[in-house]
Amino acid sequence: MSDEQSSHSASSRPPRQTRTGTTSTGARKAGSKSNRSRAREFALQGLYQHIVGHNAVLDIDRFTRDLAGFHKADSAHYDALLRGCVEAEQELDTLIAPKLDRTISEISPIEHACMWIGVYEFQHCPDVPWRVVLNECIELAKEFGGTDGHKYVNAVLNGLAPQLRSKEVEHDRAGKPSRDAEGQTAQDDQADQAPQA
Repeated sequence: MSDEQSSHSASSRPPRQTRTGTTSTGARKAGSKSNRSRAREFALQGLYQHIVGHNAVLDIDRFTRDLAGFHKADSAHYDALLRGCVEAEQELDTLIAPKLDRTISEISPIEHACMWIGVYEFQHCPDVPWRVVLNECIELAKEFGGTDGHKYVNAVLNGLAPQLRSKEVEHDRAGKPSRDAEGQTAQDDQADQAPQA
């Protein structure tokens, strides 16, 4: 094989992905995800089924628990997100709607579900720092949503954080790391959520 042929065949291959914790689209690779991150992914898939297909929570739950990789997810967090968001969908939409530049029916089901997860966690998961909630929902939108859907999710949740986590947001914006009820900072929480095999 000549140098020219070798060079041509090498250039026709896609570039090799680096072995970092992200894919070429910027989403986290599966191996670098915590069990709570996986729970959010499965909850997102279930909420999508609820929003698009109006499927019953019990049917969604049965189907989701049989998916590959579910055993690596935090099932208690998944349950809280799926059932909590479906039970509180009207309340969640009431909070989200004023932050939108269009009607709720005009946003994608993925963005809608990401926003539900974010607002639900802001309200009901004080052990998860607001910045972690925001980052996790942006990651979900990057991985499963449209090209710029994560920017929309970011804008809406960033707009709601001061309302739903006022003390924590004020504390962070004043330059001090926020602490949850157990005295952990956002960085501590992210370390706690390190990938588990």
